[in-house]
Amino acid sequence: MANVEESRDQDYISVDHMALKSWVTEVFCKLGVPREDADVTADVLVAADLRGIESHGVARLGRYTSRLMKGLISPVANPVIVRETSSTALVDGNNGLGQPVAMWAMQLAIDKAREVGSGTVAVRNSNHYGIAGYYAMMALEHDMIGMSLTNSSPLVVPTGGRKAVIGTNPIAVAIPAGKERPWVLDMATSVVPRGKLEVYARKNKPMPLGWAVDETGQPTTDAQRVLDALTARLGGGILPLGGTALFSGYKGYNLSVMVDLLCGVLPGSNWGPKVDEPVDGKLVPSRVGHFFWALRVDAFRPIDEFKQEMDDYIRMLKESPKAEGEDRIWVAGEKEWELQEEYSREGVPLYYKVVETLRGIGQEVGLPFDAMVLGAGHSTGMA
Repeated sequence: MANVEESRDQDYISVDHMALKSWVTEVFCKLGVPREDADVTADVLVAADLRGIESHGVARLGRYTSRLMKGLISPVANPVIVRETSSTALVDGNNGLGQPVAMWAMQLAIDKAREVGSGTVAVRNSNHYGIAGYYAMMALEHDMIGMSLTNSSPLVVPTGGRKAVIGTNPIAVAIPAGKERPWVLDMATSVVPRGKLEVYARKNKPMPLGWAVDETGQPTTDAQRVLDALTARLGGGILPLGGTALFSGYKGYNLSVMVDLLCGVLPGSNWGPKVDEPVDGKLVPSRVGHFFWALRVDAFRPIDEFKQEMDDYIRMLKESPKAEGEDRIWVAGEKEWELQEEYSREGVPLYYKVVETLRGIGQEVGLPFDAMVLGAGHSTGMA
């Protein structure tokens, strides 16, 4: 869930989300990415910031630009259907940006669901695709249930282990409602995603104890130490959802494994420690995999009846008795919907170190960040 208080920190600067998206699109175009793919990728990144998920927003832009410049991601890559049935497909992403192939594959799943009731598409040979929820939510406008999974580089230690061998491997599910907002679950199968550690490292703040372990397998609050050890593959990493075995961390551990099996083993993509594993000391393409599913609600019952009962269910949760000191019960996706509305009006808050990084990227590709984004209005806070 998004941290509202952090987003209002005085070290943030608020920017217009449309100006930000336009600038990010131009950055990708400068690096040889076709405009349509650049626009999709920019939209996914800015959507994360709009929903308060700063760990997966434009703070990640440098990851993409660096890999594009090093030839680790192909700027022009058209997805190809390798195998197909009426309800399933295997797609090869041809080492392109993850966002365009993910959108293409989810749309394919939706098209199949429209025809036969359910559509499942697995993707191989792809790259990081941003927030999983973006693609699951694509199903909502078609009155369908959507699911989106992806595996990632090894960042998580298995329960009882001391070396990261599986990814944070997120799960996203979006279910339509009527008058209530759709129910949208978008969660890592680890205690936190890597981006959360990066946020604490950028701010030079100790992270909560229980999020990660160092290279010896001992709990630590030093986010930068964990990140450095992960980069060098020295050991340590993020704990699975739940934390230690005492708090049922084995459940998150096996959820992560499930995602890896569906996104890596099933489509024939990289999995576990194979993702981003250097060859002869050199970086190679990630070759991650994704898994998408779309389900027509009206294949089971009339959509209006379903949406009305979804409203009843959501209200049941929100109106159930609250714990002492609590004034609200949240449902999945609710905080993000509210932040999206607020940030669309008032501007997206970017941490000042992220702004500095974006300025550096702008200088490198010849697109001044300040002139194109900060000069577009909605700018408040530190410059």
